Amino acid sequence: MSTAAKPALRPFLPQDAAAVAQIFRDAIEDLTRDDYDEAQRTAWSARADDEASFAKRLAAQTTLLALREGEPVGFVSLKGNDLLDMLFVRPEVAGEGVGTFLANAAETLARGRGAKILNVDASDTALPFFEKLGFTPQARQSIALDGEWLANTKMAKALDAGGQSR
Repeated sequence: MSTAAKPALRPFLPQDAAAVAQIFRDAIEDLTRDDYDEAQRTAWSARADDEASFAKRLAAQTTLLALREGEPVGFVSLKGNDLLDMLFVRPEVAGEGVGTFLANAAETLARGRGAKILNVDASDTALPFFEKLGFTPQARQSIALDGEWLANTKMAKALDAGGQSR
């Protein structure tokens, strides 16, 4: 996949469930190794084991896919008007701008819906990524998943109506 190709963007469709669940699992397994141990990664990625339930969660939000050559390479979901719930990319495209492309799309949607602040619960792996996008840490959190504790950081980014971040 070319690093120069800007991804296409389209809404999540029910038939995308398997591909999106695989992106989620692969990103957790391959990209978060330095921050989460195997048991934590397994508990986290298990959220997509029931693909029908995972697809239902994504369909209940505004979920967008980034595509290259027609294939999904990442996705972002916006819950309500102001919570960036999930943003994951295939490990092989990490660092190529796909995540930034998706985050910017979610920010545009949030702003268009009147959100003044965009929130995200960033994994330790994603924290520097979101800081580069202008999000600021608000609080450390721990969440329990299948008996494992995972740390993350609640972050926020102030938005204005003119298309600029504050």
